[in-house]
Amino acid sequence: MNLSLDVPTALEYFSALVQCDADFPLLETAISLAQDEYPELDVGQVLSEVDQLLARLRRRIPADAGPLQKLRAVNQFFFRDLKFSSNVNHYYDPDNSYVNVVLGTRRAIPITLAVLWLELAQGLGLSARGVGFPGHFMVKVNLPKGQVVIDPLDGQSLSREQLAERLAPHRQGRDLMDEHAVPLALFLQVTPPRDIIGRMLRNLKEIHTTQQDWPRLIAVQSRLIVLLPQVWDEYRARGLAYAETGRSALALQDLETYLANVDHGVEWTATAQRAAELKRATS
Repeated sequence: MNLSLDVPTALEYFSALVQCDADFPLLETAISLAQDEYPELDVGQVLSEVDQLLARLRRRIPADAGPLQKLRAVNQFFFRDLKFSSNVNHYYDPDNSYVNVVLGTRRAIPITLAVLWLELAQGLGLSARGVGFPGHFMVKVNLPKGQVVIDPLDGQSLSREQLAERLAPHRQGRDLMDEHAVPLALFLQVTPPRDIIGRMLRNLKEIHTTQQDWPRLIAVQSRLIVLLPQVWDEYRARGLAYAETGRSALALQDLETYLANVDHGVEWTATAQRAAELKRATS
């Protein structure tokens, strides 16, 4: 008897991971993003590597350790012993978004480091979550005496004044200089795992768009569409990338999906013109 198992594609596997927000597997999903670039990647092996790090960390923690002691232990282990930090010299390298690579280099951007840090912190039972702070992803931990916001590049705890200082350029750019109109707490809300993955993918989107790397951009856009199927701008971005690679039928399909679901405006008009050009070219 011939028993054949259909192995899911990288996108099908990703789709299965992100089906439901309940128990969303943040680390596994983050690892899976690298499968477009590293097709032979064994996600299970990478998960095992992180489990081994957590096991090492747990052996250091006394059974009666409180939350603050656990937090200090995570930071000591992650930043000083393992030496995870910012990849300042190659900040826009796509590998900074790939967990399998980061585990080897110990260098990354804030959000990838945050995903790993959160896995260790939560593995110790800490109430730790990601924070989609403008321009720089953060993590925060609820402790018995209050909340601590931490920079995942170095483990530094940030005061309210430091956070307000980091936020100031983004307030200015968005005309939000009146801090009473938009309180700091609004920018420190927990970011759901689905949105963390979305932010990771959009980092890659920005890199591939800047480099005009259309095949890689299409792969990223396909994941974004699976992750956020009603964010119509992602269809537009993939359609334009398809057009750049000469795949006009697929481009038209995506652009028409965008046009059918978005109100008229400057981008809508430009997209309609591009779709019309593609139709003329293929007719």
